[in-house]
Amino acid sequence: MTFKTPNNPSRISRRQTLLGLASLAGLSWLPGQALAQSFPSKPITIVVPFPAGGTTDILARIVGQFMSTEFNQSVVIDNRAGAGGNVGTQMVARAPADGYTLLMGTVGTHAINAALYERLPFDHIRDFVPLSRSAMVPNILVAHPSQPFNTVAELVAYARANPGKIRFASSGNGTSIHLSGELFKIKAQVDMLHVPYRGSAPAIAGLLGGETDIMFDNMPSAIQHVRSGGLKALAVTTAQRSPEMPNLPTIAEAGVPGYDATSWFGLFAPAGTPDAIVRRLNATIVKALNDNEVRQRIVELGAAPHPETPESFASFIQQETAKWADVMRASGARID
Repeated sequence: MTFKTPNNPSRISRRQTLLGLASLAGLSWLPGQALAQSFPSKPITIVVPFPAGGTTDILARIVGQFMSTEFNQSVVIDNRAGAGGNVGTQMVARAPADGYTLLMGTVGTHAINAALYERLPFDHIRDFVPLSRSAMVPNILVAHPSQPFNTVAELVAYARANPGKIRFASSGNGTSIHLSGELFKIKAQVDMLHVPYRGSAPAIAGLLGGETDIMFDNMPSAIQHVRSGGLKALAVTTAQRSPEMPNLPTIAEAGVPGYDATSWFGLFAPAGTPDAIVRRLNATIVKALNDNEVRQRIVELGAAPHPETPESFASFIQQETAKWADVMRASGARID
């Protein structure tokens, strides 16, 4: 048999090169897909950097329960409280980047603390991959029933007549609950005493017991006590009224113009987590937040589900970091 030599050998070479590159691209695509399809093959841990019973914990358990069913794997909630959320956040920053250790972060861990603390053992942007926000949550200004004020205007008048006497509780230094109070002090031009606790649940317990006078708590952890009569609600901290409590005014419309503070919560993975796993986690979280039952449970807490892409969440974190840095400068709050 006679073989004919091609007139243009370089054409064959280029074609072979292109085919080879295509084959390599296909091979590089397959491991990522296989990785995503096999994930997860063992239990997932969601670290909550605050005590059990608070809004961060409640949301982690709601979303984690859906993820457990969807993945057919256990999802463990691990409460690691301390240092305004920094203890649990640092733990996840140093965890293996394999998708099996996640963080339910907050506006505190991923915006406020960067400006509040002189030194942090992690970088809230560099050391994490944002997966999706879970919920946007209004804070609610609540007071012990024994307090002599029933409206924001009465609270402001009382605080001005009694500087430093009103004790406002928070879930810890630098949390959104703390900063909501600091922002109120600035906008209303009042002097109040900050009393930090190690989490929202113990702070609420202290308020119910009369250790403090008011609190700007996340609505999901405070609303049950308002409904039972254990606490009285004065206003919500957001620019718009909450659909869950439509008769409750905003702080701005109740006498403190320009006041607006919203808490948010979202899931993160350690930096370096493979993109295929990030996309699979994001898709599952988004599916959870679009599920009717999950949405209903979150809305009943007074929160708004907020599914989104990792890119959208990352952009939002940049904006929030800049916003709360301005508030920190105005308040003068700082922790060494």
